[in-house]
Amino acid sequence: MRADLELIYAWVPNGARVLDLGCGDGTLLDALARDKGVSGYGLEIDLDGITACLEKGVNVIEQDLDQGLANFDDDACDMVIMTQALQALRRPDRMLDEMLRVAGECIITFPNFAYWRHRFYLGFKGYMPVSKSLPHAWYDTPNIHLSTFNDFERLCRDKGLVITDRAVGNGDHEGHWSSRLWPNLFGETAVFRVSRRDRVSRQANGQGGSEP
Repeated sequence: MRADLELIYAWVPNGARVLDLGCGDGTLLDALARDKGVSGYGLEIDLDGITACLEKGVNVIEQDLDQGLANFDDDACDMVIMTQALQALRRPDRMLDEMLRVAGECIITFPNFAYWRHRFYLGFKGYMPVSKSLPHAWYDTPNIHLSTFNDFERLCRDKGLVITDRAVGNGDHEGHWSSRLWPNLFGETAVFRVSRRDRVSRQANGQGGSEP
C-alpha cells in the first residue's frame, strides 16, 4: 500500500465498522478486513474501481459523494475514511459534517496547496502547479476546492471538532522531518484524524472507544 494508506491502516481499530469514501480499487478495505477483522463498505463512482473491489470481495456501493450520505444512519459506523477526494467535492465542509454524523471519527487525506513547490511554481512561473499530488492541468483537473494544511485545521476549529492526530508526507506519501516541523510549508500530502467533541469526551471519561 501507499505510505498514507499504511498510516491509515495503523489508525483503524481492530473489528471496526468502516465506511471508505472514494475507496478506489478497495486495497485499504481489503487489507483491513483480512488483517484486522474490519467490516464495512466502500463508496466509489469509477467503474474500474468498483470492478476491482468486487474482484477482491470488498463490499462496494456505486455512489456520487456529492449526493451526501443520507443512505447511512447516524453513528452507523465507527470510522469514515476519505483519501484524496475532499478537494474534488462541491461542498467539502458539508461532507465533513456528514462523515462525523455517520461515525464519531474520520480520517481524511488531501493535497496541501501551500506546499513550497506549489508556491514556487505559482509565484515564479505564474502557472497553476502540477506535481505528483496535483497531476492535472488547470483545465482538466477534478479538483475544485484546493486547500492547505492550515485551512483544514481552521475549518475543524470553526466546527468545534477535535484533531486527534495529523501527519504529512511528500509526493510519495512518505514522511520527512522537515514536513513534520513545518507541515503547511513542507508537507505535500495532509493526513488528519478528526473526532466529534462528544466522542472525545466519552473516551476521556472511560465511556467508549476501542483500542487499535
